[in-house]
Amino acid sequence: MKNESIIFGTDGWRALLESEINGHTVAVVAQALADHARTRSLSPAIAVGYDGRRDSRLFAERFASVLAGNGITVHLADTIVPTPALSWFVHAHTLDIGVMITASHNPPEYNGIKFKASYGGPFTTEETHLVEALLGRNPVRTSAEGVRTADMIGPYKQQLRSFVSLPRIARSGITAAIDSMSGAGARLLEELLAEEGVQAKTIFGTPDTQFSGRLPEPIEKNLHPLQEMLRNGSFSIGVATDGDADRLGVLLENGDWLSSQETIVLLADYLKNVKKIPGDLIKTSSVTGLLEAHFASPECRVHDVQVGFKYICETMLTADAAFGAEESGGYGFKGHIPERDGILSALLMMEMLAVSPHRTLSAYVRERRERFGEIFYDRIDHPYHAADRTERLPALEQDRPKSIAGLAVTKVQSFRSSRGIVNGLKFTLEGNARWLLLRSSETEPLIRIYAEGTSHGEVRQLLQAGMSLFT
Repeated sequence: MKNESIIFGTDGWRALLESEINGHTVAVVAQALADHARTRSLSPAIAVGYDGRRDSRLFAERFASVLAGNGITVHLADTIVPTPALSWFVHAHTLDIGVMITASHNPPEYNGIKFKASYGGPFTTEETHLVEALLGRNPVRTSAEGVRTADMIGPYKQQLRSFVSLPRIARSGITAAIDSMSGAGARLLEELLAEEGVQAKTIFGTPDTQFSGRLPEPIEKNLHPLQEMLRNGSFSIGVATDGDADRLGVLLENGDWLSSQETIVLLADYLKNVKKIPGDLIKTSSVTGLLEAHFASPECRVHDVQVGFKYICETMLTADAAFGAEESGGYGFKGHIPERDGILSALLMMEMLAVSPHRTLSAYVRERRERFGEIFYDRIDHPYHAADRTERLPALEQDRPKSIAGLAVTKVQSFRSSRGIVNGLKFTLEGNARWLLLRSSETEPLIRIYAEGTSHGEVRQLLQAGMSLFT
């Protein structure tokens, strides 16, 4: 595999096992990162963690040996860890860089590498480019000496205990059903809750290289086992984390899906109106406009950023932000790290329910819907195989429509990829919480179309109007 085929996206490098990511290519990336780290510090320290995918531990050990061969102090996780545990370890121990071997929610035939900066969040676009520029520049150097093993779970659990009131959750009497999706979250949530006497039960709590036959993405279509568990049991809430436990999916106690859009509104409401956390809200452009409608004020700006948590992180580093959220279930919180954390998000959902007068999530949601209303949102991943896929949005930016589906366009935002190409256009439309977002994939033959409106029918019309822009 040629070095130019190693391309980092918005959240690291994900590639097919063996043919693309293997011991050789992992070593090439490790050497480039080592070269980069040595330009920043005379004595850099780097932490390396890994999930439960095939070859993850092998790749982590290989990565660590290359770093050590370059005279870098290396802390290698002593077991499978969630990505936020690795990120917290980097931040808490003031290390220079973190490396996580994971392909997150990708299918089991993939693996990957994520870079974390000293603040515990993803590398910036610029810093990633610096590492990419060093790929293959120098020969790989390795050493069997100088790699320290480290407990990353213990410090992470301590941070979670300090951030969330587990005793309050216990006193409320709520119970939790947990689906770790055979990923790196394992039984961590259940263990934390059990220590305080909270009744919680985990399914698929043992990491598995094949994720027990499911895609490890916590979205409705992948959570049938958790739905059955909830419908046949007696629980207050259901939560699921993805392959590396940095994303969260939520189910009501009756097994019904709670969309990420509604989860975001509930968390924003809890953080701002109940916990009274000061600061702004940061959301990716595909997140509901209800945040602007209900939370924007002189004291709370709502930032709309490019899709990808890296862009939320970059804004959290420069703005005083209470909460950052993306449509795919990644949430970050002030006072923690500028990073997605599915475990902490699950605990905050439980704390939110525990401090309310309700003992089931459905009762809580019904009450909140009376205040915020229903969210009408949908998206289409439209196959697009023509060679001009990445050219369509730059052309559309130059010839912008003045109306879409009969609604006047009041604002247009353009978003650029890490390569500087327009890969996203968002059209804000007249009225409240009405918009259409178009995104072109750089790596897949897909055009992604997102819309929010005032009814299911209006959303369908907006999606169709979005599709017509590509015919």
